[in-house]
Order: sequence, then structure tokens, then C-alpha cells
Amino acid sequence: MQAADKLPTDEASFALTLITSRQTILPRRLTEPGPAAVQVNTLFRAAAAAPDHGLIRPWRFVLVPSDRRAAVAEGFAQALLERDAAATSEQVAQAREKAFRAPFLALAIARLGPCQPDIDPLERMVSVGAAIQNILLAAHGMGFGSSLTSGQAMRSAALRRLFQLAEGEQAVCCINIGTAHQRRPARLHPDVSTFVSSL
Repeated sequence: MQAADKLPTDEASFALTLITSRQTILPRRLTEPGPAAVQVNTLFRAAAAAPDHGLIRPWRFVLVPSDRRAAVAEGFAQALLERDAAATSEQVAQAREKAFRAPFLALAIARLGPCQPDIDPLERMVSVGAAIQNILLAAHGMGFGSSLTSGQAMRSAALRRLFQLAEGEQAVCCINIGTAHQRRPARLHPDVSTFVSSL
């Protein structure tokens, strides 16, 4: 930032507080109300502010409205059966149930195929992560709880078909947002000295 673009001290302090106070709230602890339509638009505007070398937008998101949850539930069930044909009916039911937990559900997708300019896939994944984090922070700033869920289902043929993933695209995680009805004590963050060194 140039000097003229620096945040006022109180705004910088608020930003740090927002970042450091965000915590993961498990989907089963997220209830209605979820974000309204105008808030959802704001969440994705926050994603669009992520660093994007080459302006290639290496991420996209698919929002799952309530009337499409059953289709996602079936996708989760098929993903489980793909990797474990002997899964019990209880396990299949648990897989389906994951689609109905949080009021807001969206799939984050990384676009890692050929692009121009040719940005390294690892750098693109950094951008994907930044876009996702922006959504989580924006939701936290609105007073919502949030979490990410992933697992082996993200690489299943069933979910690729359902979300119409193109060649070079990879499902990364589901973003879950809602009102937190139960929060855990804030986790301790590692001391800066444990992960920062100097040349």
C-alpha cells in the first residue's frame, strides 16, 4: 500500500480482530438464518478481491439452493459407494445428510487446466485459498459462523458429473455458512516465532 492508501489505525485493528477471531463452526452447529441474497452477493464480491496473478480467475463457486440439496445428497451417497461398495445403509444415510446441515452451501472449484498467461497451478491454488478465506472472513464480519468440508468425495466421478466440472477443474471443498448456535472456546494460534524465520 502507498501511504495514502493505508487503513486508519482503528480500521487496521478491526481487520486484524476480524481475522484472528474467526473460527471454524462445524456444519451441524450452523442453523437458520443463513445469509440473505444481498449478503450472498457480498460474500462472492469478497472472493473476487483475492489475489489473481494474470487475472485468470482460477476459481469458481457453485451455490447450492435448498431445492437442489437432495441432488447433492445423492451425489455424496454415490461418491461414498464409488469408493466403498460395501458401505452400510447407515453410512450412506450419513453421507446424504451432509448436504442438509448448513443454511448456505457452495462448492469451491479450482481451475487448474491450461490458461493464458500460464500461471503455475500451485500459485493458482494460493489464489483459490485466498478467495475462500475472503468468503469466510466476510461471513464472520456479518456475524455468521462458517466451515469448510472436503474429503474423498471431492474427487468422485459422481460430484464431477453433478457439478459439471470441466477438464482441468477440481472440486476443493464445500463452504458452509449459517448462524452458530454453539461455539467452542477460541483456539490458540501458534506464536509467530514458531513459523517465521529470517535469512
